[in-house]
Amino acid sequence: MVPAPSITTSPADPPRVLGASQATAIVVGTIIGSGIFLVPREMMLDVGSSSLVYLAWIVGGLLSLFGAMTYAELGAMMPYAGGEYVYLRGAYGDTTAFLYMWTWFAVAKPASIAAVTSGLARTLGVFPAFHWLSASVPGLPLYWSQIFAITVTWFMTGLNYLGIKKAGDFQLVFTILKGILILIVAALCFASVSGSWSNFNTSIPPALGGINGFMAALIATLWAYDGWNDLTMVAGEVRRPERSLPIALIGGLFIVGALFMATNAAIQYILPAAQIAASERPAVAALSVVAGPRGAGFVAAAMALSIFVTLNGTVMSGARIPFAAARDRLFFPQFAHIHPRFQSPSTSLIVQGLLSTILLLFLSQFQQHFELAVFAEWLFYMLTATTVFYYRRKRPDMPRPYRLWGYPVLPAIFVISAAALLISSYKSNLKGSLIGTALILLGLPVFWLVRKKYGASIPYEQSHPGAQV
Repeated sequence: MVPAPSITTSPADPPRVLGASQATAIVVGTIIGSGIFLVPREMMLDVGSSSLVYLAWIVGGLLSLFGAMTYAELGAMMPYAGGEYVYLRGAYGDTTAFLYMWTWFAVAKPASIAAVTSGLARTLGVFPAFHWLSASVPGLPLYWSQIFAITVTWFMTGLNYLGIKKAGDFQLVFTILKGILILIVAALCFASVSGSWSNFNTSIPPALGGINGFMAALIATLWAYDGWNDLTMVAGEVRRPERSLPIALIGGLFIVGALFMATNAAIQYILPAAQIAASERPAVAALSVVAGPRGAGFVAAAMALSIFVTLNGTVMSGARIPFAAARDRLFFPQFAHIHPRFQSPSTSLIVQGLLSTILLLFLSQFQQHFELAVFAEWLFYMLTATTVFYYRRKRPDMPRPYRLWGYPVLPAIFVISAAALLISSYKSNLKGSLIGTALILLGLPVFWLVRKKYGASIPYEQSHPGAQV
């Protein structure tokens, strides 16, 4: 018998077909979901005044920007599929990288997809034509909204199955449309005679107030800004990543920040603080004042489109993480399969869709399950940001097409802020944080099983040489 040849190198990434504009659209389109239309209420309840709401938006935007700038150096230096998984593996080894992959594969991404699609169904439910979504399916313990969410999940999975070029073009076109709709909402508000600049000086007695209230508002802004890291997960399919990744990450954050601030200002121009705090959907309430039911319908349509585009970025990025781990023989090898025609990680996409479908079928409190992963997400954001210090100190020879401006201060601020958020999360939601920690550690026996079945992983230096493309 002839022994099977040993694997010494990992399979190649799929083709690099995404340009800088598509990469920027992934950043902008993934970040801007329903958050900007909803969180002004929670923020106003937390801090009680317009000025502190704006301060929270600015601080949250700067922290996200510092994180994106840190990731820009890492991504341009190591432009491979998997993003944070790659940076963590190179700095802290296989176990940390596997636990990151496990958290995103088994919990965070499927739960996020389930929450986004169910949120889309709820948003469309305000239109009379979609009232049927709230009805139950005859003969089944399901609602039509669940069937709709599952259908949308598989539509977006199918789009990405056909190749990232098609998904990237979709993201670019509809992100531009999303931005136009948001600007129209802001313009309609500022052009209305119903608005008043005096609303910016209004306030309410905050429910929390003080440092705790501001931290709660800051967490709301960071949730709205969340998703800026998703581009690094598809870095292996970006053309000229040494240039495109920094442009998309940093430029995308500036675009998002401008749109967020404009939308928040438009809402406050129409509504005083008390009305913002009393409204479940402040943007819808503002357009209702400006243009009546038609205005409310316009905002609901903009929210639906925004959520739909966010879903594409989430599906696209999530599938690349188990693909990258399997390529390094750190996960089941089937996940490293690339479709011969469409050049997409087809197995990873299908399993991700199946996990999301299971959540949509059997779990009703999607947002609660997604909140369990918030602690884990910020833990890995913090750990990933610390790798920039490792690579600067241990690997000064690695090519750095983009060097982080403000090093080491800016990444240090991001790491310290992430640690503060983790402490705040433990204090405010001890049970959820402990469950989130347990979900991470649940990956250890899976890691042991993979190691036992498939042996040692491909050495990091062979699968990720660290040279720019």
